[in-house]
Amino acid sequence: MKDNFSIQSADYAKFRPVYPNELVDYLLSITEKYENCWDCGTGSGQLAVKLADHFDHVYATDISEKQLSNASYKSNIDYSKQSAEETSFSDNQFDLITVAQAAHWFDHKRFNQEVKRVLKPGGAIALIGYGLVQVEGSVGEVIKEFYWNVTHPYWDPERDHIEAAYQTIPFPYDEIEDVPSFKMKKEMLLEDLVGYISTWSAVQHYIKKNGYSPIDKLYNDLKEVWKDRARKVDFPIFTRIGRV
Repeated sequence: MKDNFSIQSADYAKFRPVYPNELVDYLLSITEKYENCWDCGTGSGQLAVKLADHFDHVYATDISEKQLSNASYKSNIDYSKQSAEETSFSDNQFDLITVAQAAHWFDHKRFNQEVKRVLKPGGAIALIGYGLVQVEGSVGEVIKEFYWNVTHPYWDPERDHIEAAYQTIPFPYDEIEDVPSFKMKKEMLLEDLVGYISTWSAVQHYIKKNGYSPIDKLYNDLKEVWKDRARKVDFPIFTRIGRV
């Protein structure tokens, strides 16, 4: 599993979107018990903190210590630095396993072996991701131009899994069909949207290779077409959800 987010971990915690309550409610509806949940690749705990309102205990893991140091605290969340493919958890420990915007980085064969070891019989696993941020009008066009023509060559190959809505990730489970569609919806200031885009791993790769950031030009391009104080922004969510 790659660590592409330690450098910008504080910004990641500040600018990344929040998963909707409707998604959490759906995950609860397919879960038989609410004792233990594993949020794998938790980052700064955006999903873990919501799950902690419903589960007795949430175990949230990541390979980035800096990400974990910026995670939101709750008394029933146990944050630990562990890889997705090899953990210290007990056999058949979890009622639900979630992976939010991280599964594309994993060694999928080894991760699935670990899932089958630690998930209870009948337990659920949910891979959750979201695609390119959507904004109506000229703002959205500027973002698409930046994504496809500026940063696209700098994405890791794993980004292909995002663009395929995780359909290219091996998923050896009894998959649940007809999962509802979800979106993260947010009103964002120009500075917040640019701050979010600056957390893209492709932006960090661009800076490392070229010695400067493409974000300043993006900010100026967006400023020219940004008409309102805040704009409505959507993050379309996709899922792969199943049971062992």
